[in-house]
Amino acid sequence: MSLPCTSDFFAVILYSARQTILGLRKLPMGLSAAVIAIALTSVGCHKQVAPPRPYLAFAVNRESNSVAVVNLASAQTVASISVPPRPRKAVRRPGSDEIYVVSASGKISVISYPQLAVMHTLDVGKSARTVVFSPHGTHAYALDPQSGRIVFIDCNALKVTGRIELVPHLADLGITPDGKTLIASEPAGDRLFFVSTSSQKVLGSVKVGKTPGPLVVSRDGSMVFVADTGDQKISAAQISSRTILAHIEMGASPAGLALKPDGGELFVWSDEASSVTIIDAFHDNIEQVMPAGRDPDSAVFTLDSKLMYLVNGGDGSVTAYDIATRTVLGTLHVGVSPQSLALTPDNRFLAVADSASGDLAIVRTSPLSLLTVVPIGADPVNVIVPGWEWNHQDP
Repeated sequence: MSLPCTSDFFAVILYSARQTILGLRKLPMGLSAAVIAIALTSVGCHKQVAPPRPYLAFAVNRESNSVAVVNLASAQTVASISVPPRPRKAVRRPGSDEIYVVSASGKISVISYPQLAVMHTLDVGKSARTVVFSPHGTHAYALDPQSGRIVFIDCNALKVTGRIELVPHLADLGITPDGKTLIASEPAGDRLFFVSTSSQKVLGSVKVGKTPGPLVVSRDGSMVFVADTGDQKISAAQISSRTILAHIEMGASPAGLALKPDGGELFVWSDEASSVTIIDAFHDNIEQVMPAGRDPDSAVFTLDSKLMYLVNGGDGSVTAYDIATRTVLGTLHVGVSPQSLALTPDNRFLAVADSASGDLAIVRTSPLSLLTVVPIGADPVNVIVPGWEWNHQDP
């Protein structure tokens, strides 16, 4: 018996075997056993696909109130860490072995690794949405959107050092690369707030487009870009003067945005148009519009800025883009409704969290192919792989 010796072939076989064993897929009598036998024995094929290194993926399970830790090399969950209700996001503290997990219930859990345990829980307030860090990770700043506050945290002492009240229902929070200025978006008032991290005082505000939401700060700290989700535009504001530089017409309502690691281009995705728009971040003009899947949700870049991967929650796929040629390299079906993805430090694999199936898909990037899926919990909405931020330093 001779079988095709490709990673795609075995991805399909292994996935089918797992679904059959779990009772999730019904195969004709006799075929189930054959599928499992082929997956386990690899009859007739001797070519081996190199697995991921033993990187750890931290997946946030919103309904399970937990963080699942998956060893990507063994494709096994090595820990399930309980956290306060409705966790939504995990962020690595720069220069440390700590993961800050933000829960909508108003808590931040500080997880240490390799211990894989909660070492401290911080009380942010009535709610919590996101957290950003100073350049060296000595301080953190969390958003309490329900109360309309920014919370100041000393990361070494693990304590809250101050709160500044703005207005309720803030949407997003950013920080300049020098760590001196925070920017918060306010959808109801159609404006951005600018806050000093040293004085913990409001520096000013600026009106933008309708219903500003997600924002990113330019690499040189001179500008902030915000998605005006109530309009079909992106607003660009100068941070030093707190003035509007441009309103960039999109042709479709923006849902999210990401800045390329080298800072030269801004990528904006739209649920409405199932598209990705590339904007010249220096001249504020649209360069190109590329297709995406349904309901694109989040993106990640290789640090050399050559490739971007976009997860599409509406059709359960990941799309790979070549940034230089502005082309779609491929689209891979990975699940039911993936919400978040992360790259391994060597850029060889993706971890994709699927909120509908409760799985973490492990995906090979070249060629784009599914290796396996790992059950992790209920409603995983975010995933990170520590080390990606400094992959040029990792072995």
